[in-house]
Amino acid sequence: MAEARLLAADESAIAGTHRQGALELARRLPSLVVAAKEVAATVMHGVHGRRRAGVGETFWQFRPFMWGESTTKIDWRRSARDDRIYVREREWEAAHTVWIWMDRSPSMAYVSTLALQSKVDRALTLGLAAADLLVRGGERVGAPGLTRPIAARNIVDRLAESLIEEAGRRDHTPAELPPPDALAPRTQIVILSDMLNAPDDIRATIHSIASRGAIGHVVMISDPIEDTFPFMGHTEFLDVDSAARLRLGEAQSFKADYIRRLAAHRDAVREACASRGWSFALHRTDRPASEALLALRMRLEGPQGGTA
Repeated sequence: MAEARLLAADESAIAGTHRQGALELARRLPSLVVAAKEVAATVMHGVHGRRRAGVGETFWQFRPFMWGESTTKIDWRRSARDDRIYVREREWEAAHTVWIWMDRSPSMAYVSTLALQSKVDRALTLGLAAADLLVRGGERVGAPGLTRPIAARNIVDRLAESLIEEAGRRDHTPAELPPPDALAPRTQIVILSDMLNAPDDIRATIHSIASRGAIGHVVMISDPIEDTFPFMGHTEFLDVDSAARLRLGEAQSFKADYIRRLAAHRDAVREACASRGWSFALHRTDRPASEALLALRMRLEGPQGGTA
């Protein structure tokens, strides 16, 4: 009969430390920045920025007055210089701030031989690439607990610098979920994570962030091994967040139960998102990063996200 045993903390040792992982992340960031810019460039085709007519204070352009429009829109000073009547249009400034959370917790370091990147590298690549696209589209982008929202064209490099600075702090321990602070209405947040937390914690974080009307987009990142559970025979699983480990005999006999529990967990995360009108997507690291970024861009630009 299959055997499962959860060993106590003093029976197991985990190689490496959070500190070593942070330093390794800092060493990888330059190449991830290059990858993020390449992915953003791939998806950039067809992106035209956010500038369009609407409510705001910044002048955009004059255009001819159209029959049926309100005369209050007419710019009489400009019209006096021509034989046509002109309307002063302002740039649309229902200013959108998009926060991007890139999970750098220990569980994200997992990578199998089937994956193109580790989960953390994929989260960073997608997050930095999304920031590049959003800023090019006229949005402000920030990272919770890391940087304030900015609209700088070198947003990728600035976020990378902040990540390196954070990784170098002695007291830094990567969090698994974003801070549960309520975000302002019309604000959006993108959460890039494996979401391997207790469903109640995920639900509480989402509800707290969305309590004032913020819209969110969760991209649940998974390694293909996590979906298929190909383990057989005597197998030992290490918990990267603690010193515990799970020892299984005949691991293959646990596959069906594992797949069922994983599906239930994902359904719980999906339902937590849906309860607040947030989008949810599953992305595997054996798929191209550009695929996930394109899908994310469409959600950010859709009716729910409201960006353009």
